[in-house]
Amino acid sequence: MQVQLKFFASLREQLGSGERLEIPAGTSVAALRAQLCARSAVHAEALAPGRAVRCALNQQMVASDSAVIPADAELAFFPPVTGG
Repeated sequence: MQVQLKFFASLREQLGSGERLEIPAGTSVAALRAQLCARSAVHAEALAPGRAVRCALNQQMVASDSAVIPADAELAFFPPVTGG
């Protein structure tokens, strides 16, 4: 299934604005983040588990990284404080 990724603020500077990505059904936010970290050193640094990175799933803040991503979802990753 496909999802749309978006990156904002400093993450956008490091990783670009976003992309469409094919992921397996049942993928959690945590699993997707781990998959992205495995892509490159830049991804690993920007999205490392210890880094304060927030995620919104279909424009709703994700309360738990164990949330399962539905098909055609939009995921936005951003630091806890962004500019206006």
